[in-house]
Amino acid sequence: MAEQTGIPPLIHQTWKDDDVPPRWRAWAASWRRHHPEWEYRLWTDADNRAFLEQHYPWFLPVYDGYPEPIMRADAIRYFLLDHFGGVYADLDFECLRPVTDLLAGRELVLGLEPEEHTRLLWARRRGLRRVVGNAFLASRPGHPFWAHAHRELVGTHTAPGPLDATGPYFLTRAVDSAPSGCSISLLGPQTLYPVPSPHATEAYGRHEVDLSQAYAVHHWSGSWAIDASFRPRTSAARKIPFWTSEGLRPCATGEFDLDAQRARWAAGAPAPMVSCLMVTKDRPAAAARAIRCFLAQTYAPAELVVVDDSADDALERHIRALDEPRIRLHRLPPEGRTLGELRNVAVDVAAGPYVCQWDDDDLYDPERLEVQMAAIAGLGANACFLARERLWWPARRTLGISGARVWEGSMVCAKEGLPRYPALRRGEDSPVAAQVVGAGRVVSVDVPALYTYVCHGANTFDESHFASIFEAATQVWTGGGYGDLVREMAVRLPLDPADVLQAQPETPTPTPAECGTEAEAEAGAERGPAAGHGAPDVPPPSPSPSPSVRVPAARRPAPLPPASAERPPVLVLTPVKDAAAFLPGHLENLRALDYPREALSVGLLEGDSQDGTWELLRDALPALRAEFRRVTLVRRHFGLRLSGPRWEPAVQRRRRSVLARARNHLLSRALADEPWVLWLDADVTGCPPDLVQRLLGAGEDIVVPHCVTEPGGPTFDLNTFVLRPGADALDWSGWLRDGILQPPRGYGRMYLDELRGRERVRVDSVGGAGLLVRADLHRDGLVFPAVPYRHLIETEGLAAMARDMGMDCWGLPALEVVHPPHRRPEPEPESTTEPERAAPDR
Repeated sequence: MAEQTGIPPLIHQTWKDDDVPPRWRAWAASWRRHHPEWEYRLWTDADNRAFLEQHYPWFLPVYDGYPEPIMRADAIRYFLLDHFGGVYADLDFECLRPVTDLLAGRELVLGLEPEEHTRLLWARRRGLRRVVGNAFLASRPGHPFWAHAHRELVGTHTAPGPLDATGPYFLTRAVDSAPSGCSISLLGPQTLYPVPSPHATEAYGRHEVDLSQAYAVHHWSGSWAIDASFRPRTSAARKIPFWTSEGLRPCATGEFDLDAQRARWAAGAPAPMVSCLMVTKDRPAAAARAIRCFLAQTYAPAELVVVDDSADDALERHIRALDEPRIRLHRLPPEGRTLGELRNVAVDVAAGPYVCQWDDDDLYDPERLEVQMAAIAGLGANACFLARERLWWPARRTLGISGARVWEGSMVCAKEGLPRYPALRRGEDSPVAAQVVGAGRVVSVDVPALYTYVCHGANTFDESHFASIFEAATQVWTGGGYGDLVREMAVRLPLDPADVLQAQPETPTPTPAECGTEAEAEAGAERGPAAGHGAPDVPPPSPSPSPSVRVPAARRPAPLPPASAERPPVLVLTPVKDAAAFLPGHLENLRALDYPREALSVGLLEGDSQDGTWELLRDALPALRAEFRRVTLVRRHFGLRLSGPRWEPAVQRRRRSVLARARNHLLSRALADEPWVLWLDADVTGCPPDLVQRLLGAGEDIVVPHCVTEPGGPTFDLNTFVLRPGADALDWSGWLRDGILQPPRGYGRMYLDELRGRERVRVDSVGGAGLLVRADLHRDGLVFPAVPYRHLIETEGLAAMARDMGMDCWGLPALEVVHPPHRRPEPEPESTTEPERAAPDR
């Protein structure tokens, strides 16, 4: 019957190789058992990529650029069903009976996940009224919905996680936006998804499952397998592990029942007020987030005391707007008080019998106060610490669970037993914690996710302090698991998952790293941020990221950055179109680089040229291959021909989208084992021979030189810019066209010619005239967005994506490459010899 409906009798499943894990083999076998006449195909990672390369090569840049394997596993099913048709089922999907009758007369069959899934926090935040599962799909080949889904995949490939980029939330939106005429059969949860996920069961409790109408069951065995130590135990498990100091009885270690203590409070047992004490200075965004963490607490009798000695009133205005009586602000003049002195001020004005340290730049789970106060009340203690904390280092894309110790910042203590803080600028809480523990009535609870301790680059302690903490960590996550855990963390916090992933430090003044001198670093080290440690700020909602640099008005000549003594292999990449006039100069620039030829590879992509560019490149290829380490020449046409000038605002999205695709395609074809990629435009007419060494010498993952119109002249590459102070308060909406920002020159932005007094500077965007990128970032998914990403595209979008991945971009104002301005003639056939400059920004 399946043949008559157009859905062929073919079952697809995928795994990374042929060795399916034992726990899934029985479920996989259930499909073959119930469909003995059907063809069965297990697709490996290698099979999937080869299939795409043969049938959908245009999608490979996106596919290869996905930062997590689950995204590729999600995406491939939408192409397999488009090409072959049949049934796709995840390996943890168990078939209960033949689906032949279920598919009869239908062209595309999808299933809705349980209703409980729409009530989960992440679904509610997205406004989803239903969730279409992607673990079971059945389709005839060539169904028109899949072409629509493929287009949507391109638009969502930079989404912060697999749920939105490729998974059920993506599929739900694709179904909701499907063109008219698509014949889609959506089956209720009782048919394919009768069992809720562990997350939904944990949140809303268990109930009896009726399988009488079910054809299959999803067991959710892979999607939710996140280490339990990473998040607080919620309703399904309420036993909290603890250990105590020697003076506390009845036992040194054990578990206490959080629900039992909740019941005692509900029955009228005393629930004393906790005064959460936050000391802050000049970090309004971080403080605002810490306030949101406080307002989300499940322990009601609490207040937040904010001691602020900032020079401006930004935080005061924010608190006033909240109109929240539980938040009390205590303003002090900026007189240089130590952190210890400020903590004592907060203690003195606290109204509660218990106090809790609440650093302005840390992250707090909603149950933090409730769990710690339950431990104090249930075990007769006068203080509670966390035995371990969660660790987060966004710049290194690393999460961890700390070693066991007394974590000072996690302290909740009876106010009457709290000693005075010493007048220290850092480390002031360590002697206080030691004295509290010495009193002998202390409990430590082992729920690391209640408190997230973050290295963001502007902490009181330097990075070596955090490196030692991570070395002693009991668990560390990097690589593919990192993104899942960050999203898991975000779900528990009063933040959007995307906000946590894009979090960056707030830098009110140039940092020592930006200034580039040890003397300035020492001068600024007397007092660090008000809190002892913390998390990066979330940028305010605006079309562009918050300014990350404040630039002094006075200019002074800056020396060239030091040249790197190391000579790692570097791949120089250049996409070209109608570039015959520039190719001789470009090849001469490559040959003029004094970088070792055995360490220099070259990659070129030509497309849509009509001036003989391809023939020139083909003729030059033998000589290039004889001279350089490795040479790749690629031809790829994108069909872009513009009738008017390429700098017109109306063509920018289309033009730069094609250039982004060209860059991504060239990268996918040319990158091999090189640890660095240098993007260098063909129409750069002059660059120093030691360009590569100077860029490497900056010691950063992403760095650009200063592209000027002439030596010492004005900036040409206006895609490299720094947001001006206050740029986040500007109205950018008037400069949005076709989904990308196209402001006039200088609107909220400054360029490297205004920063010539700096050796290097952190920038908010980069151009591609010269752009050095650590190749592993490209391998980990850093691509040039071909669709608007935070209202930016191509090289600008790459910088925004890098920021969201926890990476900074840097500019070297004193290191110049020359790009003469092109004459603006009357409308003529379009050329991409000036590929990365956003023309409306000139």
